[in-house]
Amino acid sequence: MQAKKLAGPDAGSQKYDLLTALGCHALAAPPGVQRLILRFLTLVTARYNWRQGILHVGQREIARLWSVDERTVKREMAKLRALGWLTVEAPARRGRVARYALDLVAIRAATRAAWGRVGPDFEARMCGLPEPAAGGTVVPFPRPETAAGPGETGPVHPAADAGVRPGIGWDAARAILWAEDPGVFTAWFEALRCGGEGEGLTLLAPTAFHASYVRTHYADRLVRALARAGSAPAELRILASGR
Repeated sequence: MQAKKLAGPDAGSQKYDLLTALGCHALAAPPGVQRLILRFLTLVTARYNWRQGILHVGQREIARLWSVDERTVKREMAKLRALGWLTVEAPARRGRVARYALDLVAIRAATRAAWGRVGPDFEARMCGLPEPAAGGTVVPFPRPETAAGPGETGPVHPAADAGVRPGIGWDAARAILWAEDPGVFTAWFEALRCGGEGEGLTLLAPTAFHASYVRTHYADRLVRALARAGSAPAELRILASGR
C-alpha cells in the first residue's frame, strides 16, 4: 500500500526532511535528472496539498511554473510517474485536470543513499530511530544479555524492540542484520516475513515495490547474514505477500 500523506505531530518536519532528501539526491545526479527533480521540487513546494495528499493542477499552470511548453510538461510528468514518485488518483477529463498523489515510500527508497550525506541525525530521523547524541557519537550495539531465569527479570536486548529474537535460520539472520545496521533493518528487513524454509528460503515483503527493491539492493547482504547464521539457503526468494 502506497503512503500518500504525512500524519502526526511531526508531519511538518517530515515534509521538510523529504524535500531535503530529494534535493540532496538531485545534487549527486546527472544534469538531466537534476533538472527533473528541481521541477518536481518546485511543483510540490508550490502546489502540493500535504494535508489532503493531493496535487491538483493542470498542464498549462505547470508549464507556466516551469517556464516550459505543455509538451515538456507532459514528458516530464510521465518520467515522474515512471519513477513511481507521482501516482494518478483521477485522470484528466473534459473540463477537469488530473489529480495526483506522491508515493512517499517510493521517494524515500529512491533517496535512501543520500540521507547519510545530510548527516547522521538526519539519517536516524528518516529511519525512525532516535537521533545520535550531540557531537555525532553513535551508541554502539551492545552485547546480548544473559537471559533471565524463571521468575526473574533482566535487561532486554535492544533488538527486541524491532521484533528480533535470537534463534536459528531467518530469526538468527534478522538479529545479525539488525546489529549490522539498525536503520537499514528498520527500513527494509523488519517487514520481511518468512514464507517457508528448507532447501530454499522464501521471504515475503508487504508490497511488490518493497520486494523488488530488496532483491535489487540487499539480496547479497541477506545471503551473507544467512551464511553467518549457519543456514545459507540453496535458493533465496523475495516475493510480495499475497503472490
